[in-house]
Amino acid sequence: MGLLEARSSKLVTQSYNILVTNRSSLCLMADMVREGAVSPIELVEAHLRQIDRVNPSINAFVTVLAEQALAEARSRQQALALREHTGLLHGVPITVKDSFDVAGEPTLAGSRMRVGNRAWADAPAVARLRAEGAIILGKTNTPELVSSYETDNLLTGRTNNPWDLERTPGGSSGGEAAAITAFCSAGGIASDGGGSIRVPAHFCGIAGLKPTPGRVPATGHFPSLGYPGGLTSVAGPIARTAEDVRRLFSVLAGYDPADPFSAPVPLRLPEPVRGRRAGLWEQFGDVPVGSEIRFAVRRAATLLEEMHMPVEPFTPRGVDRAPNLWAFLFAQWPSLALRKLLEGRESEVHWTLAESLEASANSESVTADRVLRELAARDRMRAAIIAQMEGLAAVVMPVCSIPAFRHRERRWEIEGRSIGLFQAMMPAVIANVMGLPAVTIPFAKTAAGLPVGIQLMGRPYEDELLLEIAVLLEQARGPWTGPTAANIGPE
Repeated sequence: MGLLEARSSKLVTQSYNILVTNRSSLCLMADMVREGAVSPIELVEAHLRQIDRVNPSINAFVTVLAEQALAEARSRQQALALREHTGLLHGVPITVKDSFDVAGEPTLAGSRMRVGNRAWADAPAVARLRAEGAIILGKTNTPELVSSYETDNLLTGRTNNPWDLERTPGGSSGGEAAAITAFCSAGGIASDGGGSIRVPAHFCGIAGLKPTPGRVPATGHFPSLGYPGGLTSVAGPIARTAEDVRRLFSVLAGYDPADPFSAPVPLRLPEPVRGRRAGLWEQFGDVPVGSEIRFAVRRAATLLEEMHMPVEPFTPRGVDRAPNLWAFLFAQWPSLALRKLLEGRESEVHWTLAESLEASANSESVTADRVLRELAARDRMRAAIIAQMEGLAAVVMPVCSIPAFRHRERRWEIEGRSIGLFQAMMPAVIANVMGLPAVTIPFAKTAAGLPVGIQLMGRPYEDELLLEIAVLLEQARGPWTGPTAANIGPE
């Protein structure tokens, strides 16, 4: 090995070690920067080396803002030297899903139709992260128009799962989840319309929150999360641990008058959970769940009991049509405008978007009468499940029926039954159609070495309580190890 090769190998080792050992937590990074144990410049350089090493394998990034990030790191370091005010994320390198505006950068959302677009200002969520000292490393990959559970598009291609490159990290926040899992980012901002934060978190072994609608501003997101998109879709934080997600949420949450769903709900202090009751919802209806996922959910329930949170079976009544309502609100109704947008450009559509459009093509026609009927049905269903959750601090349940699947895989055999993607994702979409907060944390691994997350779902505006339970549950679970260096890139 020559001198340059030896030096390069040493840098790779140093970069990996700084990210996966005692500095892997977003909270620890922020605390260590504040204490002077590590500098923002060192953190950014370590992350950039990691991106150089592993991104060719996972393809998580749409763009890497290396020069801007280093300039911001120098500015953050100077602020520390001058003892100026530092925020909750001072000097911490993060990423942004490429459906949110970052000033001066395109917001492509994986679509050729967005080429030439350039944001004139940061989305409010991005601006809040910057205001607390975060450093934007880059923007991460999505399926076309954030429409799929698989992250692939015609502009930046397919993103691979850092645990197994032959599998998807999920979607639509697959690039964000892969970057965080592979230690290329400490955390970031993403969006969730049908599990788009929680499914990638589950597939990649990290944590993510789908907040109550209105808690985190979704302005500056494309496609727009006004009406009707905002009925099911929200902006939310994603990171490696629940504690990291909680800190990001504390930065992101707050009223935004430009967001029609925004609610002026103040942040609340963590609530005591001892003695609070929880529900156990093992599967949606008769749709089977993989045995290793069921085991993880049951283990989480056992640990909640050990935390002095009594757990009782929870099978809500009157929610059988929830996935169908979600499909209408998330896909069928918005597809009218989407098909108009695509007229004459159908040849430019990627298969992820085409698959989504095909799934909604044969549905009952969308009329004003149907919209009103479906919205009324949703309101009744939401009221019913909230009433049945009265007295429960959280419901522990699967994120979905399967672990990370192979690229373009669409059917699975579970408990002697064949299910498709729509059925497999039913547990994920409940919180979206009902407007409930839900958080995913990593909890177990399959025999094949794939991560398994569990989902905690709560009542509206009880996001802080849900995050407190998630933090305590992670502590009860014990240490979690991510993918090895060999998994995610060449030595």
